Amino acid sequence: MQHADIKNLVYLNNAASTWPKPPCVLDAVAQSSSLPYLESGRTTLEGLISYPDEGRKALSSFFQTDDPSEWVFTSNATDSLNILIHGFATGLNTPFHVITTELEHNSVIRPLLTLKKAEKISLSIIPADSGGHINPDLIREAITPETRLAVINHGSNVTGAVQDITEICRLLHEEDVFSIIDGSQTAGQIPIRLSEIPVDAFVFTGHKYLFGIPGIGGFFIRTPESVLSLHQGGTGFDSASPDHPAEMPARFEAGTPNFPGIAALTAGIDYVSGIGFDRICLHLDEMSRYLSKRLSDLDNVILYSPDPDTPIFSFNISGVDPEDVGLILGRKYNVVTRTGLHCAPWIHQRLTNGQGCVRISLSYLNTMEQCRLVADVIEGLV
Repeated sequence: MQHADIKNLVYLNNAASTWPKPPCVLDAVAQSSSLPYLESGRTTLEGLISYPDEGRKALSSFFQTDDPSEWVFTSNATDSLNILIHGFATGLNTPFHVITTELEHNSVIRPLLTLKKAEKISLSIIPADSGGHINPDLIREAITPETRLAVINHGSNVTGAVQDITEICRLLHEEDVFSIIDGSQTAGQIPIRLSEIPVDAFVFTGHKYLFGIPGIGGFFIRTPESVLSLHQGGTGFDSASPDHPAEMPARFEAGTPNFPGIAALTAGIDYVSGIGFDRICLHLDEMSRYLSKRLSDLDNVILYSPDPDTPIFSFNISGVDPEDVGLILGRKYNVVTRTGLHCAPWIHQRLTNGQGCVRISLSYLNTMEQCRLVADVIEGLV
């Protein structure tokens, strides 16, 4: 079996999952697995860390919310979005209108199209401008008397554009439209103060820019009564009742939590907090400006995100299949990118005519040296 040269790997696929993981995250996973788990209501054990409690406190502090119980743990952002979208539709139990954008990931597109095919919703898809941004006025114009839900991508995994969710959520709130914001690409990259944003639900995943491990995610929900719980099971309390608890966060959680994942997420949040967003943004901006200039100066490179808000660079080389570019970068130069549609087919229909592209996505743990190397390699290919 051929193994990747991990020691010399240039990993530029952080929008999919960040690598490497900080040592403190790996240590937290090992520690959480080396001791018995303190499962609330399921053990007589005392005196150890309650990872769910500590994780909720960390999330509440990091995203600036008042009540840690408003945070729910799931397997990932896709799981969260399915719970929220289908739970909202089931709770409403009557056909309604939904607003979303062309920037969405399949974790939003597929649940919404499933509901549309079942004739449970009608759907409006808001286009982005040439810079990948959504004009809030277009969302306002799309609202009808039947509009009950809007699902909006905070940061695009294709263009790197970040939306003004404060303004978008404000106008949705004024129109009594339930807002779900997908923060998969922004949580850990930029400051997000949910106390200042009138959002109804905010989704995150742990394995991207919060530097956790795969298998952990979740959501914040301000009005849990708006979403019907789709999961029922053991919670560790009120076991005699045949009904699943309505209290938060048990309302949306059933079964044994992912303790190692929550431990990793909490350690990742501490890691990001310890660095601080000033340092993170400064380093990301420096790398982004460099790559933007280098790639923009290449005649045969089509750069779809020349000035991204987050460090994502989607590009093609004229006359070369993006899959071939990705293979060359990976096999010859040990540079890891991502090719294809990036699970976001709607925006690719406009940007690449559905062909897909090569994507470079940076994290705080990338270096200027790596940016110079990949820019030199791409220049050599054209």
